[in-house]
Amino acid sequence: MRTIDLDSLEIFRTVVSEGGVIRAAGKLNRVQSNVTTRIRQLEERLGQQLFQRQGRSLALAPAGHKLLPYAERLLRLADEAESEMRSDLPLGTFRLGSLESTAGSRLAPVLSRFHRLYPGVVVELVSGTTGALIKRVQAFDIEAAFVSQPFSTAGLEILPVFEEELVLITARSVASVTRPGDLAGSTLIAFAAGCSYRQLLEQWLGKGGVVAARSLEFSSYQAMIACVAAGTGFAVVPLSVLKALRATADVRQHALPERIRHNRTHLVWRGTPSVALARLIEMVGKG
Repeated sequence: MRTIDLDSLEIFRTVVSEGGVIRAAGKLNRVQSNVTTRIRQLEERLGQQLFQRQGRSLALAPAGHKLLPYAERLLRLADEAESEMRSDLPLGTFRLGSLESTAGSRLAPVLSRFHRLYPGVVVELVSGTTGALIKRVQAFDIEAAFVSQPFSTAGLEILPVFEEELVLITARSVASVTRPGDLAGSTLIAFAAGCSYRQLLEQWLGKGGVVAARSLEFSSYQAMIACVAAGTGFAVVPLSVLKALRATADVRQHALPERIRHNRTHLVWRGTPSVALARLIEMVGKG
């Protein structure tokens, strides 16, 4: 049985990253005809068209989109195998995802220690909502991610790592919020759909028969907190973020029900961990 060789996958990945055969050939120090032939042979072996021509450039066909994360993973594993044979320490690029709240309030000491122990690893940190990060882990676009409850565990390995206390915040002029009805007619300030904290808050509001009058979506906690402090609406944030941003005095905090207040952040990944990920798992698993 013939298998896909790594050279073909490297050529395929380079054509994708360079946007065409000519630039890929230059980067790989190959003649253009060789690159074109290897791509055609790979397509014949798979029985799928990997690229579609758009003017002078190439675009990935559906089959190409499906193959790319596997190519990335196989090439990464090959690099890791070679590095492992030459060194006891992990080397190379490690793509890690994180909630913005976790990145801002929890990861600095973790990543600082990781860098001291494994200087040969370049950590590429990407942020997003729990929903978006889970999709990227499942697609092998990133190796692992720090996400919060609730989320789907299908096909993932999970390690609980941080405990968070969530608080409802409003402008300081709002005296008290003890039930969803107190927020009727107010504006929800949150991250985009896919944010697990937003999901918890909307579920609590829904059980009280309340739907936010409108919602404003932001991509950072700094912007969210500033908007709340200005009296625009309400939001739910981890207490650790308020403290990290030194914003506890800018807003009024309101206690959420017990089932919502306490939330756990997990590290999730798919399949066998890379050497770098295995070291990170050891580090955060020990607290």
